[in-house]
Amino acid sequence: MRWRDVIQLAYESLVLHRVRTSLTLLAIAIGVTAVLVLTALGDAAKAYVVREFASIGTNLVIALPGKVETSGGMPAAGGTTRDLTIDDAVFILRQARAARQVAPLGLGSGEFAYGGRTRALYVAGTTPAYAEIRGLTMALGQFLPSGDPHYGENVVVIGTRVQHEVFGDENPLGKSVRIAQWRLRVIGVLAPKGQQLGLDLDDIAFVPIATELRMFNQTGLFRILAQSGDATSIPILRDQMRSILIDRHDGLEDFTLITQDAMLATFGSIIDALTVALAGIAAISLAVAGIGIMNVMLVSVSERTSEVGLIKALGAKRRQILSVFMIEAVMLSGLGAAAGCVIGIAVIGLGAGIWRQFPLRPSLPWIVTVVALAMTAGASFGLMPARRAAALQPTEALRGKR
Repeated sequence: MRWRDVIQLAYESLVLHRVRTSLTLLAIAIGVTAVLVLTALGDAAKAYVVREFASIGTNLVIALPGKVETSGGMPAAGGTTRDLTIDDAVFILRQARAARQVAPLGLGSGEFAYGGRTRALYVAGTTPAYAEIRGLTMALGQFLPSGDPHYGENVVVIGTRVQHEVFGDENPLGKSVRIAQWRLRVIGVLAPKGQQLGLDLDDIAFVPIATELRMFNQTGLFRILAQSGDATSIPILRDQMRSILIDRHDGLEDFTLITQDAMLATFGSIIDALTVALAGIAAISLAVAGIGIMNVMLVSVSERTSEVGLIKALGAKRRQILSVFMIEAVMLSGLGAAAGCVIGIAVIGLGAGIWRQFPLRPSLPWIVTVVALAMTAGASFGLMPARRAAALQPTEALRGKR
């Protein structure tokens, strides 16, 4: 038998049993589609997180009040957790050589009122450096004025949604508004920015940091954001900030420093693990499909016992009989994998069209991997029936014995 005859024989067997072949192909296609879609979701989630973290600025070290740690024993005498203050931010800017910009951040919420219209929103207190760190641009007016951060003016910069819903077509610049019972003057409107890490910058009001602390009777900051000149300076800036803050807090490290790259690495590793786990769960369906291939091949061997006996009586060798059934199994898995790739890519494309903010796209490495898995499963599960067919004795097979 020539190889062309072997392939033709395997193909004719698949065509002859259309329903059985179609159901097996469907099982494989579903498994491949599941793997591709779930891994695409994992990759998209990772890309989304990276994009969100990049949107808050680059090369950041963020200081949080309070120490995230586990400890035991009695606390030190007189030990208290201090707030992060405006002075802490000022000293970091002055003394940390690796710091290019530093922005204190306070956060509160209150009612925004103008012309009989009101809405609840977040109020963030900060300095002009915050706009540069976060890459904020203005649609109208200017951002917060520069000057001593300890003495804030009663001015406010609003998000674009606040402008549209409260002011409508009216120019908000120069208008007097009331926030949390404080009267402030609008000096700017942010360009549309959307949500970033759960904070909607289109539905927010920015005021000077000292003003925000007075408005909400706060004693400390929500965060201190420090930006280094480049990525290589991030560890240096973190160490300098730790030294400065410990010195200012009487030798206590009662704060937490987090870096952007560390957050990204943590989230990235978690999402990678989840993606692999999801792919593993979806790959179980490929194993189930492989078992289906084995069952189909066992039935095929039983039905074609006389045919195998005749071919062997005509001189076909054991390896040629083995090849017929192995090629049949590989054809099943290969065609099923191809159909699954087409369906999976179509589903991913449909999802990308519906959720445009989510970067869904098929991954070539995952496509190659899942096709290889499907082909391996088909060949592995088809091996036993193929060996069984190849081991048949011609005389017994012609009498219909199995």
